[in-house]
Amino acid sequence: MREIHISQITTAVRDLCIKANTHLGEDVLQAFAKAIDQEVSPTGKDILEKLVENARIAREEGIPICQDTGFAVVFVEVGQEVRLVGGDLKEAINQGVRQGYEEGYLRKSVCHPFTRKNTGDNTPTVIHLDIVPGDSVRLIVAPKGGGSENMSRVTMLTPAVGIQGVKDFVVQRVK
Repeated sequence: MREIHISQITTAVRDLCIKANTHLGEDVLQAFAKAIDQEVSPTGKDILEKLVENARIAREEGIPICQDTGFAVVFVEVGQEVRLVGGDLKEAINQGVRQGYEEGYLRKSVCHPFTRKNTGDNTPTVIHLDIVPGDSVRLIVAPKGGGSENMSRVTMLTPAVGIQGVKDFVVQRVK
């Protein structure tokens, strides 16, 4: 059985919080490059080029790609042959998020669900945990911005409105 000290989890989560907010993936940059080549609209091409430039500056300067650094969603895979020592996994992840958002100068956006008061440290973290075969731990940190949810709408449609009623509702909300 492999032992992993919980402090390694905290350090990894801290580093991943910062990297996820300052480094756009190479696959995304390649998709932007392809889109720039294929874009026919000068305005569209200019916007895509600005996104690439923004990503370059963020990486070089170590600053967030976007001002909305969101809340951290952490996906954790722990191998069945791993023994975590030195503390609690959930607390280690939350501590890593606290450190990452503080040290990376990332905006803290998480609020208490009832009081709506900002927690001040971007926790609690949303954690998805899977136990998998093996003797390793895999961590993925995905910042989840809140912008799209701010504009969401909910309704109860009766069955009588049918498919057209659903389409009409969606179209009215995105106009």
